[in-house]
Amino acid sequence: MDHAISIRNVSKSYKMYASPADRLKELIHPFGRKYHSEFQALKDISLDVPRGMSLGIVGRNGSGKSTLLQVIAGILQPTAGSVQVRGRISALLELGAGFGRDFTGRENVFMQGALMGISRAEMEEKFESIARFAEIGDFVDKPVRTYSSGMYVRLAFATAINVDPEILIVDEALAVGDEAFQRKCYVRIKDFQKQGVTTLFVSHSAAAIVELCGRAMLFEKGEILCDGRPKEVITDYHKLLYSPAAKAEKFIEELKRRTVSAGGEAERQAQEEPEKKAFFIDNFTPKSTVYYESLGAVIKNPRITTLDGEVVNVLYRGGEFIYAYEVEFTEPCFHVGFGMLIKTITGTEFGGGNTGAGQWVIDQTDAGKTAEVRLRFRCNLMQGTYFMNAGTTGIVNGEARYLHRVIDAVMFRVQAEKEICSNGSIDFCIEPEIDVLDTLGMAKEA
Repeated sequence: MDHAISIRNVSKSYKMYASPADRLKELIHPFGRKYHSEFQALKDISLDVPRGMSLGIVGRNGSGKSTLLQVIAGILQPTAGSVQVRGRISALLELGAGFGRDFTGRENVFMQGALMGISRAEMEEKFESIARFAEIGDFVDKPVRTYSSGMYVRLAFATAINVDPEILIVDEALAVGDEAFQRKCYVRIKDFQKQGVTTLFVSHSAAAIVELCGRAMLFEKGEILCDGRPKEVITDYHKLLYSPAAKAEKFIEELKRRTVSAGGEAERQAQEEPEKKAFFIDNFTPKSTVYYESLGAVIKNPRITTLDGEVVNVLYRGGEFIYAYEVEFTEPCFHVGFGMLIKTITGTEFGGGNTGAGQWVIDQTDAGKTAEVRLRFRCNLMQGTYFMNAGTTGIVNGEARYLHRVIDAVMFRVQAEKEICSNGSIDFCIEPEIDVLDTLGMAKEA
């Protein structure tokens, strides 16, 4: 197979000194005493990236993702091992890398071209395309130190994609751009992929990895924990991300054993789809919870359960679950209803329900009473992270009011799946029917 990138037994270590004085003492010590500790950012990494592949890399902060990309781009030299790159690399690495702050945007564009071996005349021809894509106007002739982070990324990305790369490396930098520009960049990346450009993409955005990449890897402490289909790798990544420390270490060992026993990516992907099952992971709780003022009622213990009552926060598409909570009434309340609302991580409201009308309304409750609320729902959501509100309403002084409301009361994930027809955020239960017609317009078997 034709590989754009081949990495063999690559490690990268750093010497860590407690103080600058320790560095000097080690340098002049007559017996070569060490005053440093070793930090291994990469540990014996071997991988091949076929030409034209889109590889997504995920992992917790400090896992070695960015270090690997910098080694591939030639910015860092490995402590051990070898890296072979076949093709022109264009790299958009962490914000702040690559551009000189005291030079103008225009000057930086030409310097980047020179570093990549592109002549001044050729960069002159490309400059208008770069400036048009970046859309930063007259700032292109002002020092980069005057740029906002969004302007910096616009120019850096515009430069990276207009130098005819054969290998494009993007390291999370797009996260600082506005939504419209991010979408524009993703469209261009997809165009490159259609042209056979090899892309390496590091992002904390699960949706971006699944949408843009055909293969993904999970890194942890400088090692590859798993390698396979993006949806499956993202599921493992989120399990690791939200596990408490003790459970995280056990899960890491489980992933390592699974990778070895699977015998490689191809065999793992050939395994049958596991049975759908909801489960609970610790520490997966919202940090954005807001409690409204109580007007005679208090919502307590919001949670999602299976139909059997098991508390879960990782659901699966198409499953039926119960959103449950208790409401304690501290005053007499009238015309009482209970509700739920599901939102995306960005706050977009997908929908919910409220019992404050029709047959479910409670005409009156007394102080000291407790209502047990169970709202059964079907999870028609695709892979992603979502939030739930909880609310109870009533009539106060002749007006419909929230008696109590909790914003972002519960946080949950919907698991990734192997290839399915539906995409996006909501499952519309699409059932394709496809006929292949002959030239006479008659249907025939496909």
